[in-house]
Amino acid sequence: MLSRRKFLSVATAGAGAFLVSPQMALASVATDRRFVFVIQRGAADGLNIVVPYAEPAYAALRGALAIDTSNAPRLDGTFALHPALAQTAAMYANQQALFVHAVASPYRDRSHFDGQNVLETGGTSPYQMKDGWLNRLVAQLPATRENAIAFAPTVPMALRGSAAVTSYAPSALPQAPDDLLTRVSQLYDEDAQLRPLWESAMTARGLAGEPGARQDPASLGKLAAGFLSRESGPRIAMIETGGWDTHSAQNTRLANQLKALDTMLAALRDGMGPLWNKTTVLVATEFGRTAAANGTGGTDHGTGSVAMVLGGSVRGGRVIADWPGLAPHDLYEARDLKPTTSLDALIAGTASESLGLDSQRTAAALFGRSATARPLAGIVHA
Repeated sequence: MLSRRKFLSVATAGAGAFLVSPQMALASVATDRRFVFVIQRGAADGLNIVVPYAEPAYAALRGALAIDTSNAPRLDGTFALHPALAQTAAMYANQQALFVHAVASPYRDRSHFDGQNVLETGGTSPYQMKDGWLNRLVAQLPATRENAIAFAPTVPMALRGSAAVTSYAPSALPQAPDDLLTRVSQLYDEDAQLRPLWESAMTARGLAGEPGARQDPASLGKLAAGFLSRESGPRIAMIETGGWDTHSAQNTRLANQLKALDTMLAALRDGMGPLWNKTTVLVATEFGRTAAANGTGGTDHGTGSVAMVLGGSVRGGRVIADWPGLAPHDLYEARDLKPTTSLDALIAGTASESLGLDSQRTAAALFGRSATARPLAGIVHA
């Protein structure tokens, strides 16, 4: 026989979503702006996402992996966008997207786990810090209840810390019938400890929108918009994407990854409606990939990559790049795109401007150390 507590966990999982943190309270906070961080786990290849088609060394380094830009959206006289990013290209044309190239965190080795830890914690070395920069950003907002959510099975490192957050992901279990949910509600109506947990789960189920929420890119973007567009919903969110580690068969795999990302971002944009004009989305990866193709139709772990900033609030329509070049003497350690822009500076500037916070104070809170690079300014409209 199931215990009452065990039954609660089973019934909640089938109630329309897998609610990792049952103590979910979506709150009104002292801002109507939204900030979303999308992480690309696996080291996304910035050179084939925002393609330096005018760079003389690009085609020779990439060989068969070089993107044919004859049908790719030209961003300016130097860069083109991967053809799979059709909706992102439309946002760029509408001044709602920009790209920051040759960007990297302070991490200079090539371990996924260590690189992601540095990116998410805001440290200078792996496991130096015990909480995440996104959690520290949450703490900068005046709020009495939770105002951040991760659309992931567990709370990612970037959102872990002292500020209260939650996570939410669609369930793979069959939907529970309404009659069962009613019976469970009655069962816990008099239980002072379990009733609030059940009520939180039901609140999350309602906010998720249609009960058959799925994990495909369009559904995930729509799900995120459903939470973020609510008046009482969270103002900060994180979305995890994986599969960017393209050591082989890169052209096909990267195109599929980018199409999925593009679909999710478009669904988020469309689902936000008028609130898209108050939304900023930052997309970044732990490090880039080698400038040259490897021998298996892919690229290996590198250093510099590209970050994206999208949203109706963004001063878009441009590529920000102190371009280092791809000639042999220009590469980092003779193999990688050399980073010339600090990802920390981009995060600090984008997050502070998107939420109306002081940039220097935000940079100090997020990254703690003496500023090695000033926060990038002018990313988001005031």
